[in-house]
Amino acid sequence: MSRDQPPALLVAGPTASGKSALALAIAERVGGTVINADSMQIYRELRIITARPAPEEEARVPHRLYGVRPAAEAASVAWWRGEALGEMAAARAAGRLPVLCGGTGLYFAALTQGLSDIPPIPQAAREEARRLLTQEGPAALHARLAEHDPDTAQRLRPSDSQRIARAWEVWRGTGQGLSAWQAQGGTGPAPWRFAAILLDPPRDALRAAIAARWQAMLAAGAIEEVRALAAQGLDPALPAMRAHGVPELLAHLAGEISLEAASRRAILNTGQYTKRQATWFRHHPLAAATRMHTIHARFAHQAQFSERILGEVFTLVDQMR
Repeated sequence: MSRDQPPALLVAGPTASGKSALALAIAERVGGTVINADSMQIYRELRIITARPAPEEEARVPHRLYGVRPAAEAASVAWWRGEALGEMAAARAAGRLPVLCGGTGLYFAALTQGLSDIPPIPQAAREEARRLLTQEGPAALHARLAEHDPDTAQRLRPSDSQRIARAWEVWRGTGQGLSAWQAQGGTGPAPWRFAAILLDPPRDALRAAIAARWQAMLAAGAIEEVRALAAQGLDPALPAMRAHGVPELLAHLAGEISLEAASRRAILNTGQYTKRQATWFRHHPLAAATRMHTIHARFAHQAQFSERILGEVFTLVDQMR
């Protein structure tokens, strides 16, 4: 990274670690624009269940790419990268620091490392992937994938339905495995100078935060939000239909499980996901592409930020500008 490149700050970490509160505090202090880097907070129908910033928080500093797509339209990493780069350029033109906030590691990697140049996938290949996923389940489709693209299959968990389906459609649609496409390179790193703040709180603090946030979501109307989503009759394979809490509340609304059981399942599944997020951020070469500062704490709101930690954060931001 060159000092001639414009600066941008990444605020990363697992779900419920307090990223949004920290990003807001930073943006208010330095004159920043908060840009969403969470793959579920882009869907406009999912404000409550994805814990998007509240309207009054969005009014305090510019917030971009929150609730910008309908749930009926799946968004790709390439789409997000293009939109994020546009918002980053707009922020810089306005004299503001881009503060990218989220927990989707692939989004951050798309900026700091680039994307493979995979051609458009035919609709027939996409439909086949969804059909096999529905009929056979992710483990069976993973086994099929291993026969044709073993390198990609080896990197995926047999339960990771979304990425398995994506790998299958790439192989079927292009005749070449996802790993092979990624090895060929493609779009390079974005021409920005990145620094990153990684929230990596203790597991017990995160578990408690997940449970508390779930209850707050229910109180705020999460069930009604998911009921409205269900009324659209969308393809269950769409990403928005698999957002944490959505499948569990859909099962409850269908009379399959109690609200208590849905809550237990949602909290457990979200906790397991945060483990995978934390592992990705610790072991992915994001730190090598940025100046990384790790905070081993969780924040629910600005009043919890210690002066010491905020001082460290603002020193990092001042040094990168």
